[in-house]
Amino acid sequence: MSLTPIFIQTTTGPPPPLAAVMSQVAEGDREAFAILYDATAPRAFGIARRVLRNEALAEEVAQDVMIEVWRTATRYHPGRGSVETWVTTIAHRRAVDRVRRERAAKDRDLDHSARAAALISFDLTAEEGTRLSEMTSVRGCLKSLTDLQLQAVVLAFYDGYTYLEVAGLLDAKLPAVKARIRDGLRRLRSCLTTIGIA
Repeated sequence: MSLTPIFIQTTTGPPPPLAAVMSQVAEGDREAFAILYDATAPRAFGIARRVLRNEALAEEVAQDVMIEVWRTATRYHPGRGSVETWVTTIAHRRAVDRVRRERAAKDRDLDHSARAAALISFDLTAEEGTRLSEMTSVRGCLKSLTDLQLQAVVLAFYDGYTYLEVAGLLDAKLPAVKARIRDGLRRLRSCLTTIGIA
């Protein structure tokens, strides 16, 4: 991991307590930020890598997190939790936001590709016509899910996340995520059976 802020030099020696360092960072102390960076950037990177499953994206997110920490240091309140907790919360939020942005970009690309394909005129064989009809029906069944069910089902079955990871990504409790997935799959099965696919 090569996360080094451009505008500071990292320090050596035993670090002071992070709450004290944080108050110095809030006053614009760059040397204090170097200490804070060394203490918290690896954890921010680890969280981002776990959520994103992509080292390059995780590095970008971790760098963004540390910039946000520098810019918003005055918002930190020791009574609400440790500095580490504050930074990891920011890291998790940023990583989840990045996952959502990446997914939205993929969805836009898929929509664009689908519209472009619809403009191309060519003869479909009976098998291709049936397959296209089934795909449209499946998409219709997916649209019958609630937004929460759809997010959970897509993360678990299309993106390959575990139920626990899905709970983390959606910032929801594990039993609630399991219920969303279970109810979503029941609704999908019912819809697909009705249209004769399942």
